[in-house]
Amino acid sequence: MIRVCALYRFATFPDPAALREPLLAVAEANGIRGTLLLASEGINGTIAGTPNGIEAVLDHICTLPGCADLDYKDSTAEAMPFHRMKVRLKREIVSMGVDGIDPTREVGTYVAGAEWNALIADPKTVVIDTRNDYEVAIGTFDGAVDPGTKSFRDFPAWFRDHRDELLAGKTRVAMFCTGGIRCEKATAFLKAEGVEDVFHLDGGILKYLETMPAEESRWNGECFVFDARVAVGHGLAPGSHALCHGCRMPVSPEDRASPLYVEGVSCPACHGTRDAERLAAYAERHRQERLAAARGEAHVGARFASPDDARDEPHKG
Repeated sequence: MIRVCALYRFATFPDPAALREPLLAVAEANGIRGTLLLASEGINGTIAGTPNGIEAVLDHICTLPGCADLDYKDSTAEAMPFHRMKVRLKREIVSMGVDGIDPTREVGTYVAGAEWNALIADPKTVVIDTRNDYEVAIGTFDGAVDPGTKSFRDFPAWFRDHRDELLAGKTRVAMFCTGGIRCEKATAFLKAEGVEDVFHLDGGILKYLETMPAEESRWNGECFVFDARVAVGHGLAPGSHALCHGCRMPVSPEDRASPLYVEGVSCPACHGTRDAERLAAYAERHRQERLAAARGEAHVGARFASPDDARDEPHKG
């Protein structure tokens, strides 16, 4: 069984480039694969390998400036989900595109799951889902506002455009995301915009679903995750959604029953958007993946959902 570890930490790295090669060397020496991002604001990524190998990389990361209290979440996979190990230098570890936002300096107040229900039930609280539209579509909290964004980079403009109506009659803002990284940065953004009472769910939806009894939960539906599980429910039990390997979007059981769904090729959401040559390539990739699986091998085309709202970064929490 392969250990898969999604991690992030907002920290101040004066010279992230100097951290790249030592980190890559530790990962490669321990047979770890995946992607890690380094930026002046910290580290973010998803890696996979043996439990001991993952521990070696985590131990190294914890020695980096400000990373002693590294936030990470484990899952497992039956086969290695990544083809190689990459450590990339980026401008941000989660792309918002607003200069001067520093989660290491000021963020909202962390709220544990045990207190979250009362907070979001208060009529004076506006609850905002900071995730993207395709994630919100399969599950969210009672009464949460859906920004309808395609990318996290769209969130600042959306908030500025709707600020007055969002805050009308409200005294506090509560935000959440999958694992914590997006809402942590979003609360830093709202603080910079002059919003005082800002809160975010500690550990994100995943920790809430893991620890909150289903009968007490205010969560509806499933939670999209950027790994082989695709979606999870209460207790982090596997959800009912699969992944369309054509458009990388979650596909419900109802969608899979549609005549427009072709496994490994297309789904109702992307049907008719690819030409015949592209569809043939998808079909051949799917055939090769099935042949590799029959041999007990991992095909290079078999991978987790690309874990970023912009589809180019390794961990979106």
